[in-house]
Amino acid sequence: MVNGQRAWAKPRALPVASLLPRDVEVSFEFFPPKTSKMEKTLWDSIQRLAPLGPSYVSVTYGAGGTTRERTHATVVRIRQETELLPAAHLTCVGASRDEIDEIARHYWDAGIKHIVALRGDPPADQPGYQPHPQGYAYASDLVAGLKKIANFEISVAAYPETHPEAKSDEADLDNLKRKIDAGATRAITQVFFDVDVYFRFLERARAAGITVPIIAGILPVTNFSQVARFAGQCGATVPQWMADLFEGLEEEPETRKLVAASVAAEQCRALHAGGVTQFHFFTLNRAALTFAICHILGVRPNR
Repeated sequence: MVNGQRAWAKPRALPVASLLPRDVEVSFEFFPPKTSKMEKTLWDSIQRLAPLGPSYVSVTYGAGGTTRERTHATVVRIRQETELLPAAHLTCVGASRDEIDEIARHYWDAGIKHIVALRGDPPADQPGYQPHPQGYAYASDLVAGLKKIANFEISVAAYPETHPEAKSDEADLDNLKRKIDAGATRAITQVFFDVDVYFRFLERARAAGITVPIIAGILPVTNFSQVARFAGQCGATVPQWMADLFEGLEEEPETRKLVAASVAAEQCRALHAGGVTQFHFFTLNRAALTFAICHILGVRPNR
């Protein structure tokens, strides 16, 4: 320290950023539109992200199966009007086995060979999950039923910080293994923000004999308070450092987007440094942010 100033040292010749990875694979999740304006936003997003060559794109199902028809229409349109490979979300909620089996057959006949099989969330007016009397009780049952209909490629959900309704971490992991043993070919994680959470979960899953790919689910955060509420509902921890980053930006939407891109890109680069090469982005039908993150990861059109 000289005259109150830190002694100057010649900086090391380090790059601003490390070399771009060239082995990253991405997939994108959209939700079905409720209005004509939202439908335009969805298709603008699909067209914006399609040139990045995702492995597949999925379309979500609303709580209680409330968007079943819109999900089906969106998935079929993607299959018919684009070169993308669509995956349809399908849940156990609010339908009998016969009804779900019929939906699955329609998907197969329409060329949709990939299903994201989920237990599903109960309707808003139902206090907790109750299996349909004539339906598939849980996601593992749904996976087994789908495999009897056709040789679907099936993705299921994984919870790095344990499903909030699970009795224990071990019980939740046992449930994931049942889904894999029933025929699922990959798991996609619920959102997480601390990369160590993912790596600890991956280690536990491998020790339990789960060998399928466990894809990191990435949610770029633009509205911190909204994401904090959502994370609380699904059992995900929001680190204090994230709260600090977004502090004071409630009325600064453009700045929030810049911070969101930076945080998500850093999260993905840290995961990649640990050997992760597959990422599933929850786009919320906002293409620009996801496109920017993919660009940073080296995922670009006509790469």
